[in-house]
Amino acid sequence: MPEMIDQDMPDKGTPATLAALMAGVRSDVADVLNRALAGEDITVADGELLFETSGIEFTAMTMVADELRRRAVGDLVTYVVNRNVNFTNVCIKRCGFCAFSRDFREEEGYFLPVSEIIRRAKEAQDYGATEVCIQAGLPPQMEGDLYIRLCEAIKEELPDMHIHGFSPEEVLYGSIRSRCSIREYLQGLKDAGVGSLPGTSAEVLDQELRDIISPGRITVDQWIEVITNAHDLGIPTTSTVMFGHRETNAQIVRHIALLRDIQQSTGGFTEFVPLSFVASEAPMYFKQTVEGVRSGPTGMDVIKVHAIARIMLNNWIPNIQASWVKEGNRMSQLLLTAGVNDLGGTLINESISTSAGAMHGQLMRPGEFRGMIREAGRTPAERYTTYGLRRIYGETDEVLDPLDLVGDNVEEIFGSYNQLVQMDSYRFEHPRHERERAAAEQSA
Repeated sequence: MPEMIDQDMPDKGTPATLAALMAGVRSDVADVLNRALAGEDITVADGELLFETSGIEFTAMTMVADELRRRAVGDLVTYVVNRNVNFTNVCIKRCGFCAFSRDFREEEGYFLPVSEIIRRAKEAQDYGATEVCIQAGLPPQMEGDLYIRLCEAIKEELPDMHIHGFSPEEVLYGSIRSRCSIREYLQGLKDAGVGSLPGTSAEVLDQELRDIISPGRITVDQWIEVITNAHDLGIPTTSTVMFGHRETNAQIVRHIALLRDIQQSTGGFTEFVPLSFVASEAPMYFKQTVEGVRSGPTGMDVIKVHAIARIMLNNWIPNIQASWVKEGNRMSQLLLTAGVNDLGGTLINESISTSAGAMHGQLMRPGEFRGMIREAGRTPAERYTTYGLRRIYGETDEVLDPLDLVGDNVEEIFGSYNQLVQMDSYRFEHPRHERERAAAEQSA
């Protein structure tokens, strides 16, 4: 274990500038940061204290997060070439933060057939993607084995494609519709070829808060049940938090501590991804359906959540990701100095944040990632979903990726969310109506 920082003599593993800065840091904050640098897991109370920092204490905290990142994963910054397929926006839930979902009676409801999902996955592979991320709404009267059949169909056509699919909310819904246990459903997904699960639908793992912002949403206990069973079955997952709405600092820190507890037990989390609340089209903000909702996090909030996550999770979850969809290029690049070592995926299509009013989300070209990383003084590397390295880049790109060669006609090539909601060819039809129409045609 590294020694504690001496305010006169820097720890041999700690940059002298950080050690010198610590001389002016308030003693209670310095104690927390020193213990983190010594390899200890800081407490929930310690995390709450760090949230209150400003000035030199804030600067020291971000520098400690950056130093812990350096010790844990070095100077590589990773990204994955992937494509999102949000195959339907029709959902039985009405979460206050979600602007993506549509009732089945609404004109903008869409549902992609299996053949189109496969086509999009194959197109992504042709452009160099190693992962397809599948998440969607919860359509009414869904056939319980739909997610399993999707995995089987993709794997039959694209056996080498990693399927990063189905949030805990979707797994729960699939198990309910299939009338089986969560564990049995997860085993079915694994057998069908799912490679990992997104650890989304977590928001903040505080039941009282969830009952306010998303009543009827998967409970904390159910989310934990899905995640821990997935890990036990050998299915890795990501982990997330959504912040900047109605949560308190204490709730965020307890959320991070809960993830740490799970990781200590299972070891199944590949990364932690803080997700800023996008407010502009979220019903609980612009319709004021929930009192006291903020318009999203401040810049200081964003840096604090990423830095504190690194400090609390460094011993257990080595990869902290910045979401360029939520934060944009500039803030994501800045977060590389506050504990972050991963920038997520190219996405190609992103619908959920886009529908909420996010300014980013269609496509991040691999070359753009590499440029951001190099400008931050770090080394870019393409990874696979579970963080195995595909290639490490030098100071220049000798060969461009296929996605780097895509021009400005991105929507023409890959489509977009705005196109999908307007297309009659993919309009959602309720299963009951489909059955009634089929019966009428048969009797005619």
